Amino acid sequence: MQYTASLVKLNIDERIISRRKDALARGIPVADDETLQFLLLTLAATKPTRILEIGTAVGLSTVAMLYECKDARITTMELEEERFLEAKQNFADFGVSERVTAHLGDAGEILAMMDGEFDFVFLDGPKAQYEKYLFDLKRLMKKGAVLFADDVLLYGWVSGEEPTPQKRHSIVDKIRSYLETVTADSDFITSVLNVGDGVALSVYRGENKD
Repeated sequence: MQYTASLVKLNIDERIISRRKDALARGIPVADDETLQFLLLTLAATKPTRILEIGTAVGLSTVAMLYECKDARITTMELEEERFLEAKQNFADFGVSERVTAHLGDAGEILAMMDGEFDFVFLDGPKAQYEKYLFDLKRLMKKGAVLFADDVLLYGWVSGEEPTPQKRHSIVDKIRSYLETVTADSDFITSVLNVGDGVALSVYRGENKD
């Protein structure tokens, strides 16, 4: 894995790279380079126009996705107000504000009130809630939509490659439950990949909604 990770070269705006480094230095959770590269590769292959993101953080992955998908719009949501406000500033700085609908609040509550159809979902919010979100995500995904769930191996704890700290057993159990649910759901075809901190990539093959 160290060798393949060493091959990752993010060909994105240098300003995004700089702000990602600054965010990491401040302890803000942004997608690692390997995950972001795979996310952008997946977007380049699927060319979505309506993207749903759960877990905005400070909006740098949002900006990178919009730079990759020139015709796309993103609906994104963040629970922490300070990060939400910084994300809004980043959207303005990078000239993408008009292509973003940003929500401040609990993703579970927001999803329950949403309608419409999305052709790509980037799931990067509270890991313990992934399974809870799945019902509404299916309702909001069009046939053929991609669900990209990040951090599903969580430092090797979920896969058992590393021992789980006592205080983390609950979140590990919930992530495992999400993985078991989504891989067993015949409405999806799913692969769990050892990319970054683990990615579950699912394609929704259920029926279109009328």
